[in-house]
Formats: sequence, C-alpha cells, structure tokens
Amino acid sequence: MADQLGTVRQRHIVPGGVADVRLSDYVAGPFEPSIASRKGLKKAIKRGEFRVDGTPATTGTWVKPGQKIELLFGREPVGKEFRLKLEVPFEDDHLAVIHKPAGFPVSGNRFRTIANALPFNLTESREDDRLVAPRPVHRLDRQTSGLLIAAKTHRAQTHLGKLFEEKQVRKRYRAIVIGRLEGSGRLESDIGGKAALSRYRAVAPTRSLHNQWLTRVDLFPETGRTHQLRIHMAERGHPILGDPLYGKEGFILRGRGLFLCAVALGFPHPVSGESLHLEIDDPGKFDQTAGWEERRWERAQR
Repeated sequence: MADQLGTVRQRHIVPGGVADVRLSDYVAGPFEPSIASRKGLKKAIKRGEFRVDGTPATTGTWVKPGQKIELLFGREPVGKEFRLKLEVPFEDDHLAVIHKPAGFPVSGNRFRTIANALPFNLTESREDDRLVAPRPVHRLDRQTSGLLIAAKTHRAQTHLGKLFEEKQVRKRYRAIVIGRLEGSGRLESDIGGKAALSRYRAVAPTRSLHNQWLTRVDLFPETGRTHQLRIHMAERGHPILGDPLYGKEGFILRGRGLFLCAVALGFPHPVSGESLHLEIDDPGKFDQTAGWEERRWERAQR
C-alpha cells in the first residue's frame, strides 16, 4: 500500500548556495505543499518521516547543497471500524462531505466516533497518496449535526487545511434560538483568549407557550473557536434551544438535543479548483418542534 513508511511522498535536491541551516528550518519552503505548517513539518521529522541522502534525519540535521531530502509517508494508525451508516452528499477520490448525526464526537479516544465510521461509509481512494483511512479536516460539536469534510488523500488534507486557515471555506448553520430575534448583525467577543466573530440572520419567528417566542436563524462563523456560535447567541440573549451549557435553565427542552445544524458548505475543490457548494435540509425536529410550539400557543389563546 502507498501509505507505508519507506514510500517516498516528495523529493527535493538542495540547490547551491545553501549553508548553515538546520533541516527543521530549511524544509518549511520546499515541503510546505505537502505539509501545511511548520509545526506539522517538525512533527514529521521527529516521527522519522524525513531522510537526507537515504539516512533518517533529525531536527538538528544540517543541510548542505546537493543533498537529496525525501519526505516519506508515515505509518498511520487505523482504528476499529465503527459501522454507523452516514449520508454522503459528495465524494470523489480526494475528499468526501458527510452528514454527521448529532450525538457523536468527530474524533477522540473512543470507538464511537465519526472518524472511525468513515471507512465503513466511503470508498477507498485510487490516488497514489491516499490516506490509510479518511480523516475529518475540521470539527463539529458532539451535539451538533450537519456537513463535515473528510480528506481521502494527503494532498487534499494539506490543501483543505490551507483553505480553512485562509478562511476560504464558507459555512452556514441553521439554529432555533429562544426569544424573538429580528434582522441581522455581527457578534464579536473574546473566547478562550482569542477574538471570535460570527454573523446572524433571522429567518422566521414562532410563537411558543413556554418561551413566548422561538426564532429560526442562520448563523455564519467567521472564526472557529470552540462552542463559538453557542456562546455568541447566549451572549446576545438568545441561546440556542436545547443547549445544556449556555441555555436558560428551565428552557432547554431536555431530551430533544441541540437545535444547531451545519446546513451549507462552500469551498474550492483542493485539487481541481472547482467551486463546490453543498446544502442539506433542516433536521426534521426543527419543523416538528416549531409546529408543536405554535399549536400549543394557539390552543392556549382560545
């Protein structure tokens, strides 16, 4: 298989004029197409994935003109296959977009993860630089459902990482929030010591006997902080329905989950450059809950 340590992923001959530079500093230029960050390159060196003139290299190896530097495919651990059926709105040899159900973490030190379910749902890539197993390239909270991108090749993984860093991946979430929210706006605050920015757009209000009003909204995260949309809507005074962390006590609707779903993704294909745009419908519970709340309100007014 192509993804075994010893198979060359990229070669580079050091040109003349290069002197007094360590491998860890030198590889950032010629090998960035394969590994997007300096941190990732240093980790690859420490894992033994670089050779200089056929000899395993370290971060302290000195680079000289004429040397041949090779980046090898690493030994990638393969987890046990989690046989959870997933919807797959898009797939080719380089990537896939899956519909993540609520209630499952994307990855982590447990068996029932979306990462472990990907091999069960996706076909193996025919590309030479295919990954041992598809890998998610971003995250959704365990309670959040919706569209999630997974890379199937090293090249796609690298370029998708750059697209996220350069904010070229456009995301739209649909949520139901507590209270009546109108119009649109920006939400900015500090989350975890870092600046966070989101935008919102009200879609439709619904009467609610318990909450007075519920509002269906579109949410657009401009940054990617943990729980960003949930925190921003709570700070705005309109927490997302079903949020046990940031919701209002007594207004959570326990047992129905979080009313937040990543419903749309847009990004350039990391290999072909083709513009991709995918959308899914709101989860069924959104319409069911809104209709139920509206009917309860109407009956109470009679």
